[in-house]
Amino acid sequence: MRLGRLQRWLWGGFAGLAAACAPARAEPAPVRPNFVLILVDDAALMDFGAYGGEARTPNIDRLASAGALFTHYRTSPLCAPSRAMLLTGIDNHRNGVATIPEVLPPEHEGKPGYGLRLAPEAVTVAERLRRAGYRTYMTGKWHLGSGKGDLPPSHGFQKSFALDASGADNWEQKPYMPYYDTAPWFEDGKPATLPADFYSSEFIVDRMIDYLETDRATGDPFFAYVAFQAVHIPVQAPRSYTARYEAVYDKGWDSVRTARWQRAQAMGLIPAGAPVAAKPAGQRRWDALPDPERRLLAKSMAVNAGMIEAMDDHIGRLIAYLEKRSALANTVFVVTSDNGPEPNEPVSQRGFPLWMRMNGYDQNLDRLGEKGSFVSIGPEWATAAAAPHSLFKFYASEGGLRVPFIMSGPGITAQPRVSAAAFVTDVAPTLLDIAGIEGAGGMTMTGRSLRPVLSGAADHVYAPDAAIGMEVSGNAALYRGDYKLVRNLPPHGDGQWKLYNLAQDPGETRDLGSTEPARLRSMLADYRSYAKSMGVLEIPEGYDPFRQITLNTRIKILKHHGWALGGILLGGVALVILTLRLIRKRRPA
Repeated sequence: MRLGRLQRWLWGGFAGLAAACAPARAEPAPVRPNFVLILVDDAALMDFGAYGGEARTPNIDRLASAGALFTHYRTSPLCAPSRAMLLTGIDNHRNGVATIPEVLPPEHEGKPGYGLRLAPEAVTVAERLRRAGYRTYMTGKWHLGSGKGDLPPSHGFQKSFALDASGADNWEQKPYMPYYDTAPWFEDGKPATLPADFYSSEFIVDRMIDYLETDRATGDPFFAYVAFQAVHIPVQAPRSYTARYEAVYDKGWDSVRTARWQRAQAMGLIPAGAPVAAKPAGQRRWDALPDPERRLLAKSMAVNAGMIEAMDDHIGRLIAYLEKRSALANTVFVVTSDNGPEPNEPVSQRGFPLWMRMNGYDQNLDRLGEKGSFVSIGPEWATAAAAPHSLFKFYASEGGLRVPFIMSGPGITAQPRVSAAAFVTDVAPTLLDIAGIEGAGGMTMTGRSLRPVLSGAADHVYAPDAAIGMEVSGNAALYRGDYKLVRNLPPHGDGQWKLYNLAQDPGETRDLGSTEPARLRSMLADYRSYAKSMGVLEIPEGYDPFRQITLNTRIKILKHHGWALGGILLGGVALVILTLRLIRKRRPA
């Protein structure tokens, strides 16, 4: 018995010694999540069903119900700056895309931050994830440059099918405004041709699924950036979707504006009793319009809702694909918009109807929104869509900046309402934090990770006294706690700084500048500090972005068609000279 105990003791000692000397068994590496970043174009805060919109969006709503729905997320008022900040986490003036080329004044051309292409030091989230072993894909609207080194392959995307323009037709490969002479699509950095059966939302998802399926066997996690054209001008949708909303907008924009304001209160998007924003001056009265015009305008908004639902259906196909491949449970989704709703109505602009006819567009009511149809919702519908907030795209009021933002997936606690402040620059650092990747190299991000809020560990990442600035083409804002300092240029602004308490007045109806002058001065000092540190340029005297679009478009037309216009001019001169000679010959001596 004693020997047996001794043997067991010796064997136990040897076993313990062997275990101590053996190499430690490696812990299994944590499974890195996939990411799907869905960017909608020109969607208002309340355009999705989850936010109280009229359009059916069950797939976006599904993501919202399983994740976090933010109610105080802000972006920039124009597409390219928002996209640049979204992908880099860096303020638009530092990352190189301070504004869009269509509205750039000549005084700003080539200045630091105003090159309108991503700066080499502005490393995208795609590039950072690619370096960490992620597969990276992009389909849809790019609008960040098509020169050498500007397209997605130069910014971390291994496969891409990208449109480098502010917009394009959704049915064919053709431009939507005279600024462009074509629809510049590129696949993996090379000029590409669209298929004959193209519809933008369907194609963008089809191509993304193709990329994911082709590389699925690698087993590596992926980052998929899906940038829809919906609901940018031209607003277009298949007839079957538009038909579902034929009667929804018949009562006009004031009815929709009031209904959205009431739903916003009921859903807790704004405080009960908060006033709705004032309508911009000069807007048309619905009941004063002739019946044919009302029918065209109501159906235009029906096409808008149909385009949103069509996009949501194709998002559902992407979700179903991931579910089928057992990847859905490990995928983090982000769904947001680049800015608020689009107020422009190009058809009313001088010369545009002629351009439409030359490019195969019309406004036939029966097939509105279908191939060959040009649709925009215009300023009155944009005002209604932005309700209960003030103004729309282009402007730094809440209607231009406050948009939907949903995150869903592993590690994200289901939260039906997240009131924490969040900004477009926060998305990239949040994704890298979730992936466990430290952002080594490149320019320092100006945004913050929202992961503490997403996990439920914190209710905010910005302190109440944190000052967050934003500026695009002279329209500017600074947020500090519940307060907002804002300046909007004409035609819908007066260029003066105004102060609002958004907790009480989200519609920006009561300027507090005269009653709280100390706060106004303090926040103005914060804005000037932001502008100086980021390199914001002063806007030229008398600058009007809409006039600038016209001027820049004329310059573009001359570049595109100067030879033809020159030929016509020379031909005209020659004809005049020939006519004069003939007259002289026939004149009696």
